[in-house]
Amino acid sequence: MTTMTQEHAAEQHSFEADVSRLLHMMVHSVYSDKDVFLRELISNAADACEKLRYEAISQPGLAADGAPSRILISLDEDKRTLTVEDNGIGMSREELVDALGTIARSGTRAFMERLEAAKANDKAELIGQFGVGFYSSFMVADRVDVVSRPAGQDQAWKWSSDGKGNYTISPVDPADAPARGTRVTLQLMEDAKSYTGKWAVERIIREQSGHVPVPIELVEKAGAEPAKVTDGVALWTKSRSDITKEEYNDFYRGVSGQYDEPLLNVHFRAEGRHEYTALAFVPGSLPFDLFDVERHGRMKLYVKRVFITDDADLLPRYLRFMRGIVDTADLPLNISREMIQESPILAAIRKGVTSRILTALEKQAEGDTENFEKIWELFGAILKEGIYDDFERRTQLLKLARFKTTASGEGHRSLADYVKDMKEGQSAIYYIAGTSLEQLNASPQLEGFRARGIEVLLLTDPVDSFWAPNVQDFEGKSFKSITQGLSDLDKVAGGENKEDRTAKPSDEVNAFVEFARETLKEEVAEVRVSSRLTESAVCLVASEQGPDRQLEKILQGAGRLSTASKPVLEINPQSKLIAGLASISETSAKEDAVWLLLDEARILDGDKPAHPRAFADRLSRLFEAAFPAKA
Repeated sequence: MTTMTQEHAAEQHSFEADVSRLLHMMVHSVYSDKDVFLRELISNAADACEKLRYEAISQPGLAADGAPSRILISLDEDKRTLTVEDNGIGMSREELVDALGTIARSGTRAFMERLEAAKANDKAELIGQFGVGFYSSFMVADRVDVVSRPAGQDQAWKWSSDGKGNYTISPVDPADAPARGTRVTLQLMEDAKSYTGKWAVERIIREQSGHVPVPIELVEKAGAEPAKVTDGVALWTKSRSDITKEEYNDFYRGVSGQYDEPLLNVHFRAEGRHEYTALAFVPGSLPFDLFDVERHGRMKLYVKRVFITDDADLLPRYLRFMRGIVDTADLPLNISREMIQESPILAAIRKGVTSRILTALEKQAEGDTENFEKIWELFGAILKEGIYDDFERRTQLLKLARFKTTASGEGHRSLADYVKDMKEGQSAIYYIAGTSLEQLNASPQLEGFRARGIEVLLLTDPVDSFWAPNVQDFEGKSFKSITQGLSDLDKVAGGENKEDRTAKPSDEVNAFVEFARETLKEEVAEVRVSSRLTESAVCLVASEQGPDRQLEKILQGAGRLSTASKPVLEINPQSKLIAGLASISETSAKEDAVWLLLDEARILDGDKPAHPRAFADRLSRLFEAAFPAKA
């Protein structure tokens, strides 16, 4: 909605419905730490200053006054206001509407659903994990006024809102606006008046924004002189030995928009053919956009400490959980987006930063297994994408990978651990893929492996179904799905009751298998005697040539596979149930038994009967035969 009574009069707009809903949630129930609003406003101000520095390279007139970048925070206890002002790039009327009237234009509803899901968790620290930015001001303010004047322009504009559904845009006398840049004034709520106190505000600045690359000054009351709080020295330019853990943590929070502590930081300066500095962090919790379909990284690119973009391809997608910066002097300051994408220098930097991060993860895996376990729990599923995507570093990533297995207990096992403990005669690394550990542990296909004491990898991430069939080997051992093709268990030593497992089926059971093969010839590719079953009567496996069962389900669910290949039904010849069913003489009853066995195998495989009504009818006939009605 837009109303205008006369030319240059104030325009009134309504927030998008989802924005209004978000503001209401923030004020009433979402936030966990009000202090975060100041960090968000300072981050926005610093970005505006950095953007001006960048734009002024090609348009020097934008910063013709030569004034150094600065952020000024002013407090007024009597008026109960807090003001954050910068002398950065500023915003036009259109930019004010676009930036402050909309949240996540391409995905607001998904953002809201994620926010509400996390709200259900009482322990979730929502602010700082969702990047709500400017709108966090409404946690502490009854009204927010934004006055902005774009660099190089004479017109200034005022955006104003109480956060309850509407905002206004109106022109402002340039004399009442910054010479350039933006001034954000918060009319604080009664219970937020502590934010007009010097010590409280200075503490928040130092703790949360102490390392933004723009100096911050504080005016503690009207008429007072500004006092410098931070010097704007970029943390990454300092030596590691001169930086405390708290300083690293503060910088991480500022650059990531999260409020946790990082699990690992990688800080180094590369010299030689290309010179650059990198400071990257492994977050201590899952970023909310980790599984964004675009899978963009969140590393910021600086050139000579001038912010260029946060959309550069600085790391492979499987390291998109990393947060941090790369600063180089080897690229021109006026580099365009197209030049970034095609730059061989940036390609070399990407390779170097990726190698240093993976090396740091390897050192963690060897030297601090407890911390690496936390990293793997959070980001292992993402790192495994690299096993599929990055052929050059595949071996390195396989060594890093950790897995739940039938022998891992509560922890994880590496592939090196697996290979070291392989059984005599075992030539493959066995795995089973599915949707949950509970489902996999109950899989009948595991029975023969457990009986022989053979370890099996339990793979529950969707990416596992893609990389495992495409990796040729690890230390000379191939990967083999236990739900695909013939098993070669009889070649492996170990386990008990080997005589029972290798006993030949009776003629009656062989005849039953042949009967099942003929009965189900339109439904399955084959019916055969199983060497992998020890307890269950039946199971389904994929044929040797077709895709693994779990991969096939994923492809079907994604619409990438129109029809599934026919599975193989394996029958346990030592099962008492099979022996009993083999003795049935009535053909119709035997057919019902065969179809019920197929449906049982489907259920054990996590599916449902193909024809529920037919399944119910056969089950009813079975019960009626077993428990005939009394006369």
